Amino acid sequence: MTGRASPQRGARLQGTVIAAHGRHYLVSPEDSGEMLQCFPRGKKSEVAVGDRVHYEQQSADQGVIVEIGERRNLLYRSDQFKSKLFAANLDQLLIVLATEPHFSEDLLGRALIAAEAHGLESLIVLNKIDVEGALPLAREQLAPYRALGYTVIELSAKMQPGDVHPQLDERLKNRSTILLGQSGMGKSILVNILVPDADAATREISSALNSGRHTTTFTRLYELPGSGSLIDSPGFQEFGLHHLSEGKLERAFADFRPYLGKCRFYNCHHLHEPGCAVLEAVESGKIRPERHALYAQLVHEASQIVRTPHAPAQSHHRAALGQRAWQHRACRASCTTAI
Repeated sequence: MTGRASPQRGARLQGTVIAAHGRHYLVSPEDSGEMLQCFPRGKKSEVAVGDRVHYEQQSADQGVIVEIGERRNLLYRSDQFKSKLFAANLDQLLIVLATEPHFSEDLLGRALIAAEAHGLESLIVLNKIDVEGALPLAREQLAPYRALGYTVIELSAKMQPGDVHPQLDERLKNRSTILLGQSGMGKSILVNILVPDADAATREISSALNSGRHTTTFTRLYELPGSGSLIDSPGFQEFGLHHLSEGKLERAFADFRPYLGKCRFYNCHHLHEPGCAVLEAVESGKIRPERHALYAQLVHEASQIVRTPHAPAQSHHRAALGQRAWQHRACRASCTTAI
């Protein structure tokens, strides 16, 4: 019997990145052959899970990534010092929250803004609804997001696993979905229900990426039964959006959009300017103050720069804008305290 010939050393091939840990990447060849451990060429890596890449085969199970294919999008978080890639070529973000432990509304807001800025649909899953004592508060926190049009699905993955497939399968079908959530939200249980043999696949990927040492701190892509894929990313405690410009930020706030272009000044920053339609909407209760505070905080964070002798003028402009954002928040806080 004649088997499939192995590619020759140095052959240039294509595949999809299905897992990432540091500078180690697992690539699934487009011809459905055996997975390879690949490394980027050069010191800096910009490869993400979900990327379609060109690689050169170095041995039977190793290769070097030489080119990243065209992306539809790239989801990542950043601050003024570094960036952390989540995944590329996505259709949807699924963020997992729980009634207990208490979830961060700040992280939820940031994740939704990132999804909006990158053209992704968003799906919120509220897990552990069997913890009845904490359920009313969680529902109260999520009510404003429902009002903005975000879909919220309630389930208990551990206590009622049979409800997971009926509620999620159709929403995941034919889509590339990234799963995000803080630690303790029940994300792993959800993955094990949605992906048959997920534990076995995780052990295989862990071994291939890390020479047999078990790790759970890598991002990995699972093919879903039927169609679609699910990308599971490690739990996170921060979500900086330093890379988003002011224009992208304002458009990523769904509740701001009806008022954009209606301010007195065409270059309004929506922080303290007279005749600002966004601020008027905040004052009239059409936009929640918490949402505007998040916007002001993100503008401030985006203005933070690592100063160098050759820092561009635009960066100094962003810094000045961020200082005004910080002063505006301080003013609102002091006014609230005085009341």
